[in-house]
Amino acid sequence: MAGRRTDTRDRIRQVALELFAEQGYEQTTLQEVAERLQITRPALYYHFSTKEAILESVGERLAESIDELVEWGRAQPRTPGARREILRRIGELLEGQWRPLFKFAQVNQGVMQGLPAGERMQAGIVKMVSLLEDPESGPVRKFEARLAVFAVILGSVPFLFDLDVPEAERASVAMEVATKLISED
Repeated sequence: MAGRRTDTRDRIRQVALELFAEQGYEQTTLQEVAERLQITRPALYYHFSTKEAILESVGERLAESIDELVEWGRAQPRTPGARREILRRIGELLEGQWRPLFKFAQVNQGVMQGLPAGERMQAGIVKMVSLLEDPESGPVRKFEARLAVFAVILGSVPFLFDLDVPEAERASVAMEVATKLISED
């Protein structure tokens, strides 16, 4: 039974983010989320009583995935191969689990500010970026490591990637640029 509850919560998070991205966070009601899911409002309220609770849950899941990546990355040797794998895993999360949140963020900038999960995500991203930095490097190499993460992120944001590159290739182009940024000279 717990598996069904988790599946329903995942579906609610996904559909709510889609609606928030389409209509804006403030304009979307829980009734609209329930209707799109084809469930009753009481069934939705059983899982989430407010839009804020849905958004907080989304943020927590993202923060958990960042924490898992950081924990894994810290256990790896500081090698070029490990840094490439960290970038690949970031890209994988962006293409999967994080994509709905980035679509939401494009339309609803600032909504997550002030939420505990938003603050936790921000701290996690800083830790994630530090995995790509060599502590012995100078400021230029450290800046390149940060840019590498943002290159991967930008590859998942269509409106910022206004190049003559098909959508299906965008992520791989961004990954290629990011990999060059962290490669040893």
